[in-house]
Amino acid sequence: MPAAELNAFLADYISKEFMTSFLAETKKAKEYTAGVFYKDLLEAIDVLNEKKAVFAKENLDKKECEAAFKVLVKEVNETVDPLSITKDSLTYTFASSLRSEIDTYFNALVTNVKAQKIHDKDQRKHDKLVAQGKTPDWEVAAAAITDLELVKFNIAHLIDRLVKHYEELRAVRESRDFDAETVALIDFLKTNASGVVAKVTPRIAKDRAIKLMEEVGIAEPHKRYNQYPFEFSGGMRQRIVIAIALAANPDILICDEPTTALDVTIQSQILELINKLKRERQLSVIFITHDLGVVANMADRVAVMYAGKIVEIGTANDIFYNPKHPYTWALLSSMPDLDTDEKLEAIPGTPPNMIYPPVGDAFAARNKYAMQIDFEKQPPMFKVSDTHYAATWLLHPDAPKVDPPKIIRDRIARMEKMRGDDHAE
Repeated sequence: MPAAELNAFLADYISKEFMTSFLAETKKAKEYTAGVFYKDLLEAIDVLNEKKAVFAKENLDKKECEAAFKVLVKEVNETVDPLSITKDSLTYTFASSLRSEIDTYFNALVTNVKAQKIHDKDQRKHDKLVAQGKTPDWEVAAAAITDLELVKFNIAHLIDRLVKHYEELRAVRESRDFDAETVALIDFLKTNASGVVAKVTPRIAKDRAIKLMEEVGIAEPHKRYNQYPFEFSGGMRQRIVIAIALAANPDILICDEPTTALDVTIQSQILELINKLKRERQLSVIFITHDLGVVANMADRVAVMYAGKIVEIGTANDIFYNPKHPYTWALLSSMPDLDTDEKLEAIPGTPPNMIYPPVGDAFAARNKYAMQIDFEKQPPMFKVSDTHYAATWLLHPDAPKVDPPKIIRDRIARMEKMRGDDHAE
């Protein structure tokens, strides 16, 4: 038959005969691997709960911890569903996170002794000068000692979080739509197969670059393709950088201050673009910013950091409607809004010198709610709710009750009233 007629016949055959059969077989495979997956999840939960006790002892044994690590990693790796097109970040990062915490603990057994000796030597030198009636022009740096109890708490938190995650996955087993997952899997295979073919073809690489430019909202991409960076506006250059990041089809997009130096209108456009890409590409986005307004509108979960450590973590609702750490209070108190009549509160002092990290809570020197223990011991992560944790001694059962500043309480009340009015409408 003529070539055009033959092509039409083959296309029709592939569509009606081959793809119908392929879809059915792929669905069977999805259902089979799902059955194995849920069985592996149950086994992993049992092993995780069992081996957690190894890391809860007063003094950890290195051989015992290493043996438990191997067993845990093997069980967790077996829960990976080979036909899932979305990577489970908690499963994939568990081994490296656990490895890091175990190494930190056993390295600290040696480094803590050395750090204490260095501190004691400096202290003796300082005390000797004072005893001689001299006034040293330097202070003794705090001993750079790792809190072993905090490390053990972090290990327990890693295990508990994964167990909870696996239990949640098992709970939604019956609601899975295998027909939709099968179509998504085949689309994924088709996209990646075409990517392999096009990998060494300059023409198709150019076509893909133009499609990426279209995806990030750049008008006339064929014309823009040959332009130099100085010919683009700040917002356009930001879109180009996002397109470059998307070229590798990432699972995670890290946005470090993506709206800095952009005017408000362009900021809004870039944030809308990132949200659109997150939905369409099923991306996880890590958004690093000092702009609390951006955080409130973009984030599902928020981690508040100070001096290189997470001091509070929770959902956006937890952080903005029920903040617990004094640093979070300080940040929110310094954030302007249209309805605040009171004077905004500046955070006093300066961040600590992390070459000589302070003993205890790094925020203590700037915290007007600080207690003596804040200067002596670093607080662990206290549980506020299943989604909300904060590292502050104010959450200890024996701590005095301290309310957030009035400016925050008033703002929360206004926001809750506005939310109530919106729901009523």
